[in-house]
Amino acid sequence: MELSQKQAGPASGSPLPAPSRTPTPAWAAADDSVAASTGGLQAYYYDLCMEKSQEIKPFILQILQEVDEEVEKGSVGITLNIAGNSRSLSGERVTGEDFWILCRVLKNNSFINGLDVRYNLLSDVGAYYAAKLLQKQRNLIYLNLMFNDIGPDGGELIAKALHKNRTLKHLRMTGNKIENKGGMFFAAMLQINSSLEKLDLGDCDLGMQSVIAFATVLTQNQTIKGLNLNRPILYGEQEESTVHLSHMLKENQCLIELHICKHDIKNCGMKQLCDALYLNRSLQYLDVSCNKITQDGMKYLADVLKSNTTLEVIDLSFNRMENAGANYLSDALASHNRTLKALSVVSNNIEGKGLVALSQSMETNPTLSHIYIWGNKFDGATCVAYSDLIHTGRLKPDNTDVEPFVVDGHVYLAEVSNGLKRHYYWTPGYGEACSPSSNAGFSLAPVGQHL
Repeated sequence: MELSQKQAGPASGSPLPAPSRTPTPAWAAADDSVAASTGGLQAYYYDLCMEKSQEIKPFILQILQEVDEEVEKGSVGITLNIAGNSRSLSGERVTGEDFWILCRVLKNNSFINGLDVRYNLLSDVGAYYAAKLLQKQRNLIYLNLMFNDIGPDGGELIAKALHKNRTLKHLRMTGNKIENKGGMFFAAMLQINSSLEKLDLGDCDLGMQSVIAFATVLTQNQTIKGLNLNRPILYGEQEESTVHLSHMLKENQCLIELHICKHDIKNCGMKQLCDALYLNRSLQYLDVSCNKITQDGMKYLADVLKSNTTLEVIDLSFNRMENAGANYLSDALASHNRTLKALSVVSNNIEGKGLVALSQSMETNPTLSHIYIWGNKFDGATCVAYSDLIHTGRLKPDNTDVEPFVVDGHVYLAEVSNGLKRHYYWTPGYGEACSPSSNAGFSLAPVGQHL
């Protein structure tokens, strides 16, 4: 249950960096001097703020009061949501000092197993206390720290804390610029940690060295099921990171979900990935959106789909497959593949003939249930084809990103807010935050209980 306010690097065999020491902030040395209050989390937070001469934040008091009420009802497994981009916070943000108090409140709490503090101002100070919380809180299974101005030093602290943590299942560090240094510490952590199942380091400015380190470590790690390495900072045209990730996929038979958006993957790199997919028997969700893959790369993928029996979700959005690439995929889906459930070809410069071919593949393929096509070049035949799929019930309205409408006897398609990961960066201010229609990729190939 979730509560909110209202709703180029070294070679593969090179050693990973040795741990370094980071000093404890002096103003936090007396952290354990206040005993837990018996009046609930809200009262404990108030007492701690008074004891430590910290500003009392009314929005935190309100959220903790809601938690206390849920605990009194007997609720367990609560996710504490203090997302900074929530409309109900009215511009308020949790700082590193606020998080110090909050971690003290949560340290021994057995009712809360998830903490979401995305889009706040924790910085490396907050990362220090997040690391302390991971060392002491034995019930936390989900921690979302995305976009909190955490740098390489803060990333190092959190990675080190996970060496001994045996409970955390899902960690989101998205958008924190931990850079290559921080990425190397997370890669080293995966050599030791045996409980973490999903790790998101997208938009963290990882370098070539750390991406290769992750690929190397995951040839041995048997617990990570979901990994996001989106948008690293890579230089050169050799697609070295893709080569190493492809080798990892040949060896690793546990990874279910892999996101490698914005890796500058071209057709040569796509061939490397597809060669690995012939040998991989675990990957269900492959995200290669926002790359430079054209029709030749789609031909390699179509050949894989003729024999692959594990892939269920493929995100090809924002590439350039055009009509030829769409035809390759539609042939494989119509005649051979019977395991793929969702395909996104958003913004791929596909014209009417290619889009119609994909719609026709759905008529003979009973398994493909989700398709996303917005951002391509619709013509009249395209609009009619997808309108027919929807009206006959073959394609459910929640399973696509277009909706037909008629003007003067002509059928057109409008965009609707459905997709594989619409709420990856944000959640709506109303409605269901984790609805399957907006986040179909995570619903069809689930790894962990949170986005």
